[in-house]
Amino acid sequence: MITPAGPAGTRRALRVLVLNGPNLDLLGTREPAIYGRETLDQVNAGLAARAAELGISVAFFQSNHEGALIDRLHRRDFDAAIVNAAGLTHTSVSLRDALLAVERPFVEVHLSDPAAREPFRRVNFLEDVAVARFVGLHARGYALALEELARRWASGLIPARAVDPETRDG
Repeated sequence: MITPAGPAGTRRALRVLVLNGPNLDLLGTREPAIYGRETLDQVNAGLAARAAELGISVAFFQSNHEGALIDRLHRRDFDAAIVNAAGLTHTSVSLRDALLAVERPFVEVHLSDPAAREPFRRVNFLEDVAVARFVGLHARGYALALEELARRWASGLIPARAVDPETRDG
């Protein structure tokens, strides 16, 4: 289990929020030639299994609504995040601002490689603020993102400062 020292010398598992944006609830049926045939539930199950192997706590959130994604980030009950902002990657300054405001490192994931697709997808409001990126690797990108966060946590690059949902401080 990856558990660096937390507040007052206590040890706890890394807490990762997996944030998925618009239309990712349609995985498995939406343009499978681009996004693959795995459903979001299958992707999440595989990631949960990998997290268990690494001793990491994961929480999953998907919304088709920008504000809901931002509100979820504002809870700050996680140490780091894996973010697939989907189409909001190319349009949402507000999501970028929220990711910066919560002061938690995040890894950007995309099932396809947006830069290899339509020209408008080359605009990316997140890539310069993400600590790492995994694109075009389908569901494997999520596991690689989790492993990257685990490596950073174990080496002390991610502070243990998530809000405790019970006490709302951290």
